[in-house]
Amino acid sequence: PRPRARGPEEKMAAPMSERSPASEPGAAPYGNFPNYSRFHPPEGRVSLLPGGLLRSLFPAASRPLLGLDVGCNSGELSVALYRHLLGLQEGEGSLDRPAGGKDLNLLCCDIDPVLIERAQQCSPFPASISFASLDIMDSSARESFLSSYLGRFGHSTFDIIFCMSVTMWIHLNHGDSGLMEFLSFLSSLCKYLLIEPQPWKCYRAAARRLRKLGRNDFDHFRSLAINGDMVERITQILTKDCAMELVCCFGSTSWDRSLLLFKSNSSNHEGRESSEQEQ
Repeated sequence: PRPRARGPEEKMAAPMSERSPASEPGAAPYGNFPNYSRFHPPEGRVSLLPGGLLRSLFPAASRPLLGLDVGCNSGELSVALYRHLLGLQEGEGSLDRPAGGKDLNLLCCDIDPVLIERAQQCSPFPASISFASLDIMDSSARESFLSSYLGRFGHSTFDIIFCMSVTMWIHLNHGDSGLMEFLSFLSSLCKYLLIEPQPWKCYRAAARRLRKLGRNDFDHFRSLAINGDMVERITQILTKDCAMELVCCFGSTSWDRSLLLFKSNSSNHEGRESSEQEQ
């Protein structure tokens, strides 16, 4: 049976380090910009994705699909992705029947609890989209929290993970090893990964913003050996080290960021998927 969806009064939460919201655009060292969707509108991403994408990726799935959006900010892009993937028009609510042929339960997490609170208050789909504050690089917190969420549906992995303009912040704050560990973790936890890496010029701009504010530079910025063409470097890591294959590049946004879809080649995931479908 399908697990009971949590209502808006049952907000999900996860342990995380204390982070204060950014008071000005340049003061967001974790990418937690308070008005992110104003300068990178969701439509710039979702318009690149084909209609019926979930149906084409999961033609045989009879159950609701499970998705994870890492670094969701205040949720505008998460909601736009949900609408687009299910074929819902603006104004249609959570009780409307999806036109995309699939149903989706989407867990969205961000390091900033203030942004998450805003997302919870504004979500038009509280029964299908859950928002939680979580430091994805806190291994003990994420393991228990994500396992608990997946367990509610009787699954051990997500069908699809979204990682939209997050890799740079992981890289700047946790270094080369942190980026590789992050990508390895995501690849182990999903069948498909839709990822939007920031180009190297964004790294330089982020460091420049901090310096203009008189703040310390990112700890790892000047020592990063993984640099240059970040689409190529991240593709190399995912395909050579994380047992994934590049399925498609859906093109680039007007602000020069590519949307890449990867598929897991892991036999472990294939085995879990088969056993879960039989249950």
